[in-house]
Parts: sequence; C-alpha cells; structure tokens
Amino acid sequence: MPSIREDMDLEIDALGLLCPLPVLRLRKRMMPLESGAKVRLIADDPAAIVDVPHFCHEAGHEILASSEANGALEFIIQKG
Repeated sequence: MPSIREDMDLEIDALGLLCPLPVLRLRKRMMPLESGAKVRLIADDPAAIVDVPHFCHEAGHEILASSEANGALEFIIQKG
C-alpha cells in the first residue's frame, strides 16, 4: 500500500511566500483538479498553520496530514 505522500496528484512549493499567497496559490492550483485529488503544500509562512486549515474548511477540502520540520509546514490535502 503506498504511503500518503507517494500518491500525490500535485505538489505546491510556497516556500518564501507570505500570507495570503500560499493559500491563493493553493486555491488556484487546485481549481482544475478532480474531486479526491491529493495535493502536497509546503510553506514556511507561520500564518499558514491557521490560514490553510481555515481555507480547507471553508472550501470543503480535507487535510489528511500536516507536519512541521525545520521551519517548513507540510500539508497533505484532499480536494472535496
């Protein structure tokens, strides 16, 4: 069985982008994807820890996993 990180449809590098750019990039890049698609977002803006879950809740997406390492936040999101 593949791990959750091996099965990505899209990876978004938002390192160096400040609020609200990580969420805006996430929203724009997810638009053409089919429901159920999995996206990995990496960001280092501290506000992303609040902004990304809020965006996902409002847009009907599900956060499958999140982690932080070396100042970078990683979110695994499934499109609703």
